[in-house]
Amino acid sequence: MGFNDEDDYLMLSGIQHFLFCRRQWALIHIEQQWEENVRTIEGQHLHKKADQPFIREKRGDKLIVRAMPVKSRQLRITGVCDVVEFIRSSDGVELAGTEGKFLPFPVEYKRGKPKNDDSDILQLTAQALCLEEMLLCEVGTGYLFYNEMKHRVEVPITKENRVKVESIVSEMYDYFRRSYTPKVKTGTFCKSCSLQHLCLPNMMSKRSVKSYIEGKIAE
Repeated sequence: MGFNDEDDYLMLSGIQHFLFCRRQWALIHIEQQWEENVRTIEGQHLHKKADQPFIREKRGDKLIVRAMPVKSRQLRITGVCDVVEFIRSSDGVELAGTEGKFLPFPVEYKRGKPKNDDSDILQLTAQALCLEEMLLCEVGTGYLFYNEMKHRVEVPITKENRVKVESIVSEMYDYFRRSYTPKVKTGTFCKSCSLQHLCLPNMMSKRSVKSYIEGKIAE
């Protein structure tokens, strides 16, 4: 496999799967097994507007770009930013087809509320690293919008989290090169996993995916 080929880059969104459960990430990104559950179905509605292909919207000194493809050759990851807000600034960079200079701020939309771990923050940090490499500028701040709270949280792009992202992506590539899927380590988080029927076939053998989704909705 040629890791310099962009087709072989890992998905930036996989960082969240990896932090949630390394086995889940391997099933999705190495073994390529995936079934939508109620959480991903509901999430599609929230992302519908943000995922319009690469649309620019001008609001005064702010340029809003939706569904912006990003990548990092250094990290060898690729993905799509829900929204990148470009704010006019003398410290910014020039953008093709736009007069003036702008600083980019990635904005990631989330269905629920802030998590107990830092997976949302690290995903946003990875987006910032991609933007920095692509635009040759520093991205010091991003935002997380939580639909359940209807609130936007400002997130500093810290040196500590940059190092964490680099370490996580390195570990992901180590698994990927070895085609290694970790063994099952069950926990309460398994209840919200969309791959229960694949990861724990003995437990899920009597429940179809359809009945599982219907059960989650009923909750």
